[in-house]
Amino acid sequence: MFDLTTRDIKYLSGVGPQRASVLNKELGIYSLHDLIYYFPYKYVDRSRIYSIQEIDGTMPYIQLKGEILSFETVGEGRQRRLIAHFSDGTGIVDLVWFQGIKYLIGKYKIQKEYIVFGKPSVFNGRINIAHPDIDPASELTLSTMGMQPYYNTTDRMKRSSLNSHAIEKMMNTVVKQLQDPLPETLSPSILKEHHLMSLTDALTHIHFPVHSDLLRKAQYRLKFEELFYVQLNILRYAKDRQQKYRGYIFEKVGEVFHSFYSRNLPFELTNAQKRVLKEIRRDVGSGRQMNRLLQGDVGSGKTLVALMSMLMALDNGFQACMMAPTEILANQHYETIRELLYGMDVRVELLTGTIKGKRRASILSGLLTGDIHILIGTHAVIEDTVNFASLGLVVIDEQHRFGVEQRARLWTKNVQPPHVLVMTATPIPRTLAMTLYGDLDVSVIDELPPGRKPVVTIHQFDNRRESLVQSVRKQIAEGRQIYMVFPLIKESEKIDLKNLEEGYLHICEEFPDCKVCKVHGKMKAAEKEAQMQLFVSGEAQIMVATTVIEVGVNVPNASVMIIENAERFGLSQLHQLRGRVGRGADQSYCILVTGYKLAEDTRKRLEIMVRTNDGFEIAEADLKLRGPGDLEGTQQSGIAFDLKIADIARDGQLLQYVREVAQKVIDIDPNGTLPENEILWRQLKALRKTNVNWAAIS
Repeated sequence: MFDLTTRDIKYLSGVGPQRASVLNKELGIYSLHDLIYYFPYKYVDRSRIYSIQEIDGTMPYIQLKGEILSFETVGEGRQRRLIAHFSDGTGIVDLVWFQGIKYLIGKYKIQKEYIVFGKPSVFNGRINIAHPDIDPASELTLSTMGMQPYYNTTDRMKRSSLNSHAIEKMMNTVVKQLQDPLPETLSPSILKEHHLMSLTDALTHIHFPVHSDLLRKAQYRLKFEELFYVQLNILRYAKDRQQKYRGYIFEKVGEVFHSFYSRNLPFELTNAQKRVLKEIRRDVGSGRQMNRLLQGDVGSGKTLVALMSMLMALDNGFQACMMAPTEILANQHYETIRELLYGMDVRVELLTGTIKGKRRASILSGLLTGDIHILIGTHAVIEDTVNFASLGLVVIDEQHRFGVEQRARLWTKNVQPPHVLVMTATPIPRTLAMTLYGDLDVSVIDELPPGRKPVVTIHQFDNRRESLVQSVRKQIAEGRQIYMVFPLIKESEKIDLKNLEEGYLHICEEFPDCKVCKVHGKMKAAEKEAQMQLFVSGEAQIMVATTVIEVGVNVPNASVMIIENAERFGLSQLHQLRGRVGRGADQSYCILVTGYKLAEDTRKRLEIMVRTNDGFEIAEADLKLRGPGDLEGTQQSGIAFDLKIADIARDGQLLQYVREVAQKVIDIDPNGTLPENEILWRQLKALRKTNVNWAAIS
């Protein structure tokens, strides 16, 4: 058997130590295995020959067969170029070179048959092809040329003559060495049942497909395998956890829950909230440890569902705790929950980094004696000094802001891990959720509480300032508050801060009788807190801010959100910001202000925002426009293996399909002991070794 992983790239013919070092640094290619898994990004069909009379200057790439009639050199010095007049009997084209002229004159002969490949263009009314590939017709068998692969390369690689063509040559050398089949990485039964090409054939045809049908089959085989192992990893881990950890059983829904439901509930629950509560109730009563992801748009009533889940824990003699990413958000949850529980005999405390001394000591002892029923806090909650009498349920808000290790530390707060409910207002497309949080069950709140009106979104060009100022004045006169958001992006932080300061001064001039506050991430925590408070209390009518307000400031009276330079924000970010308004019963507005010149995908983003308030539709669109790598929180997230060929945005259906295949394997072979699956478990182990990622411990 030919083992690609142990063969160093530098010993491949045409590579050597210098080029190997560039491949190591630029692409992380060290072995022949790394090289053969570096896939082309496009292909050009080399099987077809055109005649000169049927081509024009707009075609992408073409191939001609004919003879060179004559050569001439034109121009002087740097302008000097070599032109060959080439004909196939149906017409004449010019082949043009600007470099290596001396070498070329000796290389190609007149009246010898060649195959020419390149991109046609028109110059002075004649079709020409600059720097074409030329091969003697006798040496090229077109039927085997098939489709030519193109590989992504970096500037540094090009400087070391490692362009796409050079990589293609290296691939060719490796593929020719695959005389013996490579060890298979999927079991015979999976290959047979799903009609998959063998690994050796797939790797050969992904680089050198003779025609597009073979290419499609090779891509399908490699995508299938890649996504299959991602899902097998997640499902295996989830199964292990189920077998290893028992969950506390909450046997009853009792007095605390019922008295809250009958007396304190501020409004009728939506059907979506009821459905999610039933799912949670089923989990915590099952004896399995719950790990559930609760998704819902801003304002959909996630906090209420989380509180009612915590009351289930209280009814069964357990404590509950809620963790938020910032002090502002933790404070807000604390206020909201205390208000909701008004008049009930439930002790709720807040623990953040700023709470010190006697107050802190009293909270820590109250947790140990069990006098405190619900603790709300920032990540101060997971410090070693914080211990509970019996922690039964943990709610984590805005999961993507907490690392996996932080989540794991909560597990140690009790003999058995508590139940975990993770909440997020960043809607995650289904396909991505299955990959990032595949070990979590997903619940979705997909309707707004009664009385909430969807936010009206308008896209406006910045030359219409005057009408914008008028509408803001009108809203303020009606007693509403306004957010004005400016971008603050690392690459251009200085300019952005300057724009924010200028914007702030300009607004103070425009609205002399209003109080204007400002908040940005570069301010000290106390200063930021004080400015936020001015707005929350209603003392300030306008808040000028950067995206620090995207998570969690709840001001029901704020009804207008103006986003300056909206073209510089991603879709999910715009959606999060928009969620800050529309929290009261009044009609709210989100105005996206941009310049006139917009790139095509920016225009698309803004159109989607104007058209829909559905967070999931927006997240799906964001995934398609930006790819999974950029979505907030996916970096420390959870794709345990790098995806080399599959694309979560475009291969969603396949992902769903392979998840079912992986689930079948887990159901039949939960302990990984059946001989027919030995290949699968061995391959999974090998993949985990090469791509270690904390995500496997989420």
